[in-house]
Amino acid sequence: MHCLTVSLYAYEIASKIKQKNDISVDLDLIILGALLHDIGRSKTHSISHGVEGAKILKKYNYNDKIIRIAETHIGAGIPKNEAIELNLPPKDYLQNTLEEQIVAHADNLISGIKIVRINDVIDKFKKNTNENHPSINRIINLNKKINDLIL
Repeated sequence: MHCLTVSLYAYEIASKIKQKNDISVDLDLIILGALLHDIGRSKTHSISHGVEGAKILKKYNYNDKIIRIAETHIGAGIPKNEAIELNLPPKDYLQNTLEEQIVAHADNLISGIKIVRINDVIDKFKKNTNENHPSINRIINLNKKINDLIL
């Protein structure tokens, strides 16, 4: 149900962005990417579930764009140096496309099946990392970027 809720919310965000701006947004990619973003949780509930999800999707020959959504959806992405600290394979897991960013943002704002405030997300990240962790600024910046495109 979480993935379905993220997919519906990501579609809503993308639709608003598309209506307000002259920006091409792949709605089908967002829907499917959001539905599959947490497939790696079938293997682990750790931070490596994005990497595990990418492996599963590669095994079943999914499109690289879908794979990237699963692999990069955590927070507002993870740069290579932080990935190494987290014992993830050393590479950048930062979102490069608007579709990747929309799915990550929607996932950040959905707890279970409920929409939460960005302040709740930031508080959760502060609790799980620390007050000054760079992931918090990335989440704030992603939230601002998406809101600027919607509002």
